[in-house]
Amino acid sequence: MKRRQFLAAGAALSTLIAKPNWLLALDADNRYRNEIGIQLYTLRNEIGKDVAGTLKAVADAGYKQVEPYGFPGADAMIREAKANGMTVNSSHCNTGSILHPERNGVQPFDALLEKANKHGLTHLVVPYLSGDMRDSLDKYKMVADRCNEAAEKAAGAGVQLAYHNHAFEFKPFEGGKTGYDVFKERFSDQMKFEIDVFWVAVAGVDPAKLIGDLSGRVTQLHLKDLDASVQTPAYDGISKDAFKELGNGVIDMQPILAAAEKAGVAHCHVEQDHSPHPLDSIRESIGYLGKL
Repeated sequence: MKRRQFLAAGAALSTLIAKPNWLLALDADNRYRNEIGIQLYTLRNEIGKDVAGTLKAVADAGYKQVEPYGFPGADAMIREAKANGMTVNSSHCNTGSILHPERNGVQPFDALLEKANKHGLTHLVVPYLSGDMRDSLDKYKMVADRCNEAAEKAAGAGVQLAYHNHAFEFKPFEGGKTGYDVFKERFSDQMKFEIDVFWVAVAGVDPAKLIGDLSGRVTQLHLKDLDASVQTPAYDGISKDAFKELGNGVIDMQPILAAAEKAGVAHCHVEQDHSPHPLDSIRESIGYLGKL
C-alpha cells in the first residue's frame, strides 16, 4: 500500500472509530432518520399562539411528519403540517369514546374513525389514563378490554389503535404485577403499543429490551432524553428539568433504534414534554439524529 493510500485509510478508520454508535444506526438511508416525526404536544404553547408559524418552523427544522394531539380537535395542526410538506400518519386522540362510551355527550368512536379516514390518518393513540382509571389491576383490565373493543372497530376502518405509556403503568401492585403487565397479557392482536422511551426509563425499565420483548406489537416510539440526576424508578411524577433534548441525557438511542427496526416499528417521533425554549430544543434533538 502506498503511503498516501495508507494515510487515507487510516483517516477513514479514525473517523469511523470516532463516530458515535447512534450515528452508525442512522445512516443516510435509515428510514427513521428520513421520516422523523415530532409529537406536537412539545410545542403546545407555541401552537396556541401561532399554529401556522409554529408548523412552518417544525418543517424548517427538518421534521418530515407530525403527530398531533387532541384529535378530533386537531384540524389546524393537520392542515398546517400538510401545507408545509409534512405527513400526518398518527394522532393522539380524546379517549372518551374509547374508555367511557357510556357517558352522555361522548362523541361515538365511529365518528373519530370517519374523521381519521378523512384526514388520511393510519394510527390513533390513547395518550393517557386519569388516576381513577389506573388505581387497581382490575381497572387496567377494564381499560385493556375497552381498548380491544375500539381497536377491533379501528382495524375495520383501516386505522391502527395503540396505547402510549407513562411511568405509572409500571408501578407494581401487591404481588408485583403492574398495569403494563396486564396490557401485555390482555391486549388483543389488534391493539398495539406506542412506547415512550423516556417514561420507560423513568420507570427503571430498559426501553430497547421492552421493544424487543414486544416485537411485532409496537407501532411507534416517542424519543426523548432523561436528565442524569433523576433517580429511577420514579412512578409518580418528576421535575420539568428531567426532560432533555436527545443527546443531553442518559438514554442510549442506538440500541433503541436498532430494536425498533428489528421489531417492525413504523414511526419514531421526537418529543420533549417540558423545555424553556421548545423550538430550540426540537432543533437540537433533530440535529442529534443527524438531520442538520
